Amino acid sequence: MPINIPKLLPARETLEKENVFIMDDDRAISQDIRPLNILILNLMPEKEKAETQILRLLGNTPLQVNVNFLRTQSYESTHTSKQHLDQFYTDFDHIKAQKFDGMIITGAPVELLEFEQVKYWDELMEIMNWANENVTSTLHICWGAQAALYYHYGIKKFELDTKCSGIYPHKIIEQDDFLLRGFDDEFYAPHSRYTDVSIEEIKKHPKLKLLSASEEAGALLVSSHDRKHVMITGHLEYESDTLAQEYARDLERGLKIHIPENYFPNNDPVQPPINRWRAHAHLFFSNWLNYYVYQETPFAWR
Repeated sequence: MPINIPKLLPARETLEKENVFIMDDDRAISQDIRPLNILILNLMPEKEKAETQILRLLGNTPLQVNVNFLRTQSYESTHTSKQHLDQFYTDFDHIKAQKFDGMIITGAPVELLEFEQVKYWDELMEIMNWANENVTSTLHICWGAQAALYYHYGIKKFELDTKCSGIYPHKIIEQDDFLLRGFDDEFYAPHSRYTDVSIEEIKKHPKLKLLSASEEAGALLVSSHDRKHVMITGHLEYESDTLAQEYARDLERGLKIHIPENYFPNNDPVQPPINRWRAHAHLFFSNWLNYYVYQETPFAWR
């Protein structure tokens, strides 16, 4: 089934070229099934890139999805045009009376700050608290995952000695969880972060399940027992060259950064990287939409 997005959203052209099944409102209203309503709080600086990455995965499932983009009111993005934000995004005051089947909270380049130092932290706490009662399941990505673990479950992040950057193998810990249905016993996922969370604290928490982890990169997938919250510390949504772009950016800034691990063939940044996570990225988002959202959400939200 398709994903329903605005006609003029820049990501549309890219998605159509990739044969991602999308539609506009005119076609969507002619269908008899109820679409899933997904809210995306996009905290990434380059919002258009993040939109394309996430929509690509949401649009490759048998479910019709209506997408709404949310921006912060307490912090104004400086990397995305005001015209784009005004045209395609809304703010919390305009949606807080609504209910959503699913929500995605992206990562953000603020992980070296304490949570309380982030300019929009109070607003994010309000949104996460609201989501407990008004969203069936929320997917938190990278820093968004660390923020959720801290706010909902009191698990703090800690700074790493060196940046965790690369493609890492992961093992499945909860074999029977629907979120990992169809996954290989070992699969790869990108990571790009300066901080981490304690696997032991996650394992000990009575409301959490550690679903997948890596010996090198630590915890990857965590969910609450009630499926209300899914935390992914990596970036399955990344495109093949995203880590390469980040590596080039960090070098240009003069940062002391290592080559992303297990990424470039022969560890040579001149060679184009090979994507080893695309299939599992699509499967993960499909499983979340189907088992954690569609199968759990009421047909008529009140």
